[in-house]
Amino acid sequence: MQNNYLVVGSGLFGAVFANEMAKRGKKITVIEKRRHIGGNIYTKKIEGIQVHEYGAHIFHTKMKDIWEYINQFANFNNYINSPIANYKGEIYNLPFNMNTFNKLWGVVTPNDAKQKIEHQKKSFGLKGHPKNLEDQAISLIGLDIYNKLIKGYTEKQWGQSAKELPAFIIRRLPVRFTYDNNYFDDPYQGIPIGGYTQIIEKMLSNKLINVKTDTDFFKKRSKYLSSDSKIIFTGMIDEFFDYELGELEYRSLRFDTEILNEDNYQGNAVVNYTDFDTPFTRIIEHKHFEFGKGNKGKTVITHEYPQSWHRGDEPYYPINNKRNKKLYSEYVKLARERFPNVVFGGRLGQYRYYNMDQTIMAAQQAVKNEFEK
Repeated sequence: MQNNYLVVGSGLFGAVFANEMAKRGKKITVIEKRRHIGGNIYTKKIEGIQVHEYGAHIFHTKMKDIWEYINQFANFNNYINSPIANYKGEIYNLPFNMNTFNKLWGVVTPNDAKQKIEHQKKSFGLKGHPKNLEDQAISLIGLDIYNKLIKGYTEKQWGQSAKELPAFIIRRLPVRFTYDNNYFDDPYQGIPIGGYTQIIEKMLSNKLINVKTDTDFFKKRSKYLSSDSKIIFTGMIDEFFDYELGELEYRSLRFDTEILNEDNYQGNAVVNYTDFDTPFTRIIEHKHFEFGKGNKGKTVITHEYPQSWHRGDEPYYPINNKRNKKLYSEYVKLARERFPNVVFGGRLGQYRYYNMDQTIMAAQQAVKNEFEK
């Protein structure tokens, strides 16, 4: 029987699409270039600890239907994301809230904190609309927090001066005048008990889905494109066209993971290092995502290093500046003209940063589109 769909990539977008189409009786082949399924939400058990191999992933959403959807595939704990910032040994709560302001300035009331921020904003002398990320950050939170907790971290993350970065990157920065360390204001949050990989395994368990790992689309590109299968491509849209119009820009990451012979290394799942001189942006201690579960006297930590992207590197963050948005739109036009039978999906195929709930929504919409034609 001929495949109805070829899904390139077994991350969350590809897995949701394959699962939903198989439920509707379609036959699917999923190919994955890595040796494991799950894309960047892949987790691996080490020393009894579910390790997030490609960076911390905390599921959060405001949408009850998306929460109910993902809970079909795993039981979630009630983990609340409450990262902390380490600035040269000084510890501050994130997101920016009354605990942060009290530690930094000694203020106790929300009114005192607001007055302090307003005073710093005025002393900066910002006029007109913020022109860049630095202007935007200072207009939101003042000079002290910008210099200690935003500037260094952001410049490491993006590899550029904050004065060269667009203001919109930080426009939705959480600022709270309450003593609340919950980073997200979403009512539904948690980590799947037993890790994320099980979710993808269950999504791809339908008998109508055939999964092939360690399989590179580009090694048999012509064969795949000449088949009768409709293709759902979740890789880089510019790579699909062999960078014909030029390279889109990305930021990459390097993860250094190690097992330590101690029970508790840093006391929190995520600690951001916000000074510029520290080469990594954060340390993740994975056992705290499941409240210390794991082998006694052992812990697993990961140092996360941002780095520039070059061909062959793993792309993690699209750089959504004007140049790249324009180039992406040109690739979309090219795709419509040459490959109307290929659907580009996910953060790389659609060149945008997706939270996990947004990825699920986008995949569900792609399924819906198939039945509305």
